[in-house]
Amino acid sequence: MKHRAIKRRNVVIGIGATAGVAAIGGVALTAQASGEKKDSAASSSDALVFDKDDYTELTETLADAAGTDHSVTYHFYKARDYVTNPSDDTHQSLVVSVPVKIDGKTVDASRAPIVLANAVGAYMPSTVATATGVGQAALEMGSMTGGTGTGTGGTSSGMPTDGALPSGMPSGGTGTGGTGAINGMVNLAKLALVAGYVVVEPGTRGRSLTTSSGVYYGTAPAVIVDLKAAVRYIRFNKGRLPGNADRIVSTGTSAGGASSALLGASGNSKLYDSYLQEAGAADAPDAIFATGAWCPITDLEHADGAYEWNWGSNVTQSTGKVVDQTVSKELQSQFAEYQAGLKLKGLDGFGKLTARNYDDYLLQNFLEPSATKYLAALSDSERETYLAKNTFITWSGGKASFTWEDYLTHVGARKKTSPAFDAFDLSAGENNEFGEGTTESRHFTAYSAKNDSTGLSSKRVASDIPEKLKLMNPMYHLLEERNPDRSKYWWIRLGTSDTDTSHVISSNLAATADNLGDDVNYSFYWDKGHATNEDPGDFLTWVAKVTGYKK
Repeated sequence: MKHRAIKRRNVVIGIGATAGVAAIGGVALTAQASGEKKDSAASSSDALVFDKDDYTELTETLADAAGTDHSVTYHFYKARDYVTNPSDDTHQSLVVSVPVKIDGKTVDASRAPIVLANAVGAYMPSTVATATGVGQAALEMGSMTGGTGTGTGGTSSGMPTDGALPSGMPSGGTGTGGTGAINGMVNLAKLALVAGYVVVEPGTRGRSLTTSSGVYYGTAPAVIVDLKAAVRYIRFNKGRLPGNADRIVSTGTSAGGASSALLGASGNSKLYDSYLQEAGAADAPDAIFATGAWCPITDLEHADGAYEWNWGSNVTQSTGKVVDQTVSKELQSQFAEYQAGLKLKGLDGFGKLTARNYDDYLLQNFLEPSATKYLAALSDSERETYLAKNTFITWSGGKASFTWEDYLTHVGARKKTSPAFDAFDLSAGENNEFGEGTTESRHFTAYSAKNDSTGLSSKRVASDIPEKLKLMNPMYHLLEERNPDRSKYWWIRLGTSDTDTSHVISSNLAATADNLGDDVNYSFYWDKGHATNEDPGDFLTWVAKVTGYKK
């Protein structure tokens, strides 16, 4: 196939950089996006046929989820376009890694599950264009000075804030080696390969990308269109691309977790057809089998209210003060109305979930069990020390208990101001995600549009926003469409100290899938912040179980 040349610019490596790219495994790149549509030599799916012989055989030492090193020989298929009409030279391509031998023992991965590990964070662009091995996807974090395709400033809600990277992203190592988990950061692509699964890592467009004339072309719904196109590529090449194309399992964290959940919820939805046709996606289904979502930041049109319900009484990290309580109370009222209208029942027979009992639900079903699991795993002396520092916890009969108010005090300062996602001054990353044309950022809720502080002439959301919200919200596909082709298996995780979003958001997602009869595995990590993954080994075991895969 034809591989396009990559246009490069100077980079700064690291999540905290104001310009550059977060990249691991010795690869750091970012590209100047053209955004101009290319004339494709072939406009049909025939141009997307996977060449199963076009690989490099590599051998690396990789660690499994328990930290044990293994010699892994695998076939690495370098970046190839998954659409026939890509927007630029860098983002709409994927790489494939197929295990051949593990510790000298031959692996037959022809029917193995396919783990689709996205590197999405903050709805920014990701790329695998120069990857030379598994787990080298790069997340581009740019300075977002208009018209450069390099990013929008500020720390977005989609980005990890505690030094962790999204689960599908590379997390360390040197060259093409490295381990699956370094300094607490998890690389699910490498871990899945060591487990004997086929790994597909797609690049995606993101909200910072602009054409030379300053037109944004990676904003909503580009990220989900690209992930769907990648799935279509895999399923179109069933029998050519190794692995079981009927057992695709997506993974992602934060905005990547939201995108993974959306991919799982919206399988084969007709709403995306025109976008997929424009991109030149393969003529194949885009439904996936199972979904892995870590701290998914989703349901954006209701996220501000949910955030205030959860964290409205906590001081803000940047100011040390509580937010405007009038705004907070108004948003909490909106959340209460929204939650009542969902008519969801909690997991494990809890009953109807409302704004009045959601704190009890979270305490009983997730927070106290999470604390109990954490404390039970400590030695007696460690537990005694922890409880002495955290006297709000009552430890009795091997179980932890505490009040909601004490729990909020324990978590401490909240990450975001108010509104958290649709900022009055259009400063949130999500405002940029709904940008359009040469307009960098737009409001996507009526409340924030009405209270805009930037001097906009209109106090209403743009006419295309309601449709964009449908395209970006898994709850729409689960509740309103009741999509029969959705993923039926859900693995959802969140840290108890994660104030990048509300606990309600992922809990509603889990409850919705559960109420539809899906298999939902949902729990919290005690005292952990955003983008945490403490049980990747359990996740990979779960993948084998739900897919029915036996090595």
